[in-house]
Amino acid sequence: MSAAEIFRTYLQRFTSGDTAGAAELLTDDFRFHGPMLQSQGKAAFLEGSAPLGPIMRGAEIHRQWEDGGELCSFYDFKIETPAGAGSIPMAEWNSFRDGKLASARLIFDTAAMAALMPGS
Repeated sequence: MSAAEIFRTYLQRFTSGDTAGAAELLTDDFRFHGPMLQSQGKAAFLEGSAPLGPIMRGAEIHRQWEDGGELCSFYDFKIETPAGAGSIPMAEWNSFRDGKLASARLIFDTAAMAALMPGS
């Protein structure tokens, strides 16, 4: 699979709640850096992102650019909470190793996420 295909498969699994399936596509030393979570290691990332499970409703990828073992993706992350439903535009830069995601750098407007969270 190409880097774009690996990421698309990972994102579909992750945002549909298939944590075990998503985890299969992460290296054990997966590094994640985003505005609300920074983690080192697959287990730490999965634990830190677990609260998203009940609110995730999928993602729609708009563009991807691949360069060697790296990939940049622009997509809408769809969520639904008691405060409402919507999508948050995201940009993610990933590196890959041995057919798996090795790192992720995620950028998004945290105010757009906060607006859809209860009590905001």
